[in-house]
Amino acid sequence: MTEALPMAGTPANANLAGLSKNDYRGNPSTLCQGCGHNSISNQIITAMYEMNVVPENVVKFSGIGCSSKSPTYFLNRSFGFNSLHGRMPSIATGALFGDYHLKGIGVSGDGDSASIGMGQFKHVMRRNVNMVYIIENNGVYGLTKGQFSATAEKD
Repeated sequence: MTEALPMAGTPANANLAGLSKNDYRGNPSTLCQGCGHNSISNQIITAMYEMNVVPENVVKFSGIGCSSKSPTYFLNRSFGFNSLHGRMPSIATGALFGDYHLKGIGVSGDGDSASIGMGQFKHVMRRNVNMVYIIENNGVYGLTKGQFSATAEKD
């Protein structure tokens, strides 16, 4: 990802991009308390801060579902696109092809990638699109209140 040089007069807790960890946060989470998706968002915030990534150089992609809400909770200064269910990989492919200077982060769920989106997922892998693709897999469709997903363990 893109590194930046330190800026003069930056606070002591600033990284080399001149940003504090708070600059990498997004909106407050509306997901269930204790949800693993929130933990992943927090790790993305930490990683981007430690890697000195400039948020304006990142574009976030997601589909539909609980996992796809999580890009709202990190990199508030970044561009984002919430696509149709299972169609995030093709949207990301087009955007990152259109501006190859941008860094891409795609957040998808088990439904987006292993069910309705399997056709899209396999082609984004085949094309080796230059992006971070995170699958937040909990084995259940949370928005339908417990319906098993394609990645649920047997029995």
